[in-house]
Amino acid sequence: MLLIGLTGGIGSGKSTVARLLADHGLPIVDADQIARDIVEPGQPALAELVDVFGPEVLLDSGALNRAELAARAFATPEATAKLNAITHPRIQAETTKKFAQAQLAGHKAVVYDMPLLIDNGLHLGMSLTVVVHADVNKRIERLKTYRNMPEADARSRIAAQIDDATRLAAADVVIDNNGAEAELAPQVAALIAKIDELAAEKQGD
Repeated sequence: MLLIGLTGGIGSGKSTVARLLADHGLPIVDADQIARDIVEPGQPALAELVDVFGPEVLLDSGALNRAELAARAFATPEATAKLNAITHPRIQAETTKKFAQAQLAGHKAVVYDMPLLIDNGLHLGMSLTVVVHADVNKRIERLKTYRNMPEADARSRIAAQIDDATRLAAADVVIDNNGAEAELAPQVAALIAKIDELAAEKQGD
């Protein structure tokens, strides 16, 4: 089974491309969703976070207070390391499980939707790395319009990720999302054709 790494900077439209790929029948493993799922009430990771960072990281409902956790976990490198030690192994285990489920279901490829794919060097383990790209000003405009994000916040989030040149250099396929959403469809269709071709080659090996 092929592992298709899908990534792009914040505001690039990566989620839209993931939805289009899902419409073509490809299973999507969403890294952000997994990160949310493992800290749901009743999950072991949530109990560990409370033990390490204090009961204040819980809301009255028993759900995780993300803002409070972030304030504590990113206060020092040591605190961040503790957070990562709790969450990363569980995220990895759940990701591996979802890949295995896709393979058991007979899928020829699975899409790993991961914002930090290249930042964390995970693209090196992919069969194909797909980068959704849009110019910085276009991304800022989208973040302001669709997420009501202040421009300063949008710029700081973009600055916190790797730069576009590094991301593009690691890409096997670049999806240009500077235009209208309708312009994505033919690019996604071409990507599907490439995945089919790679899958056929893999079967022939």
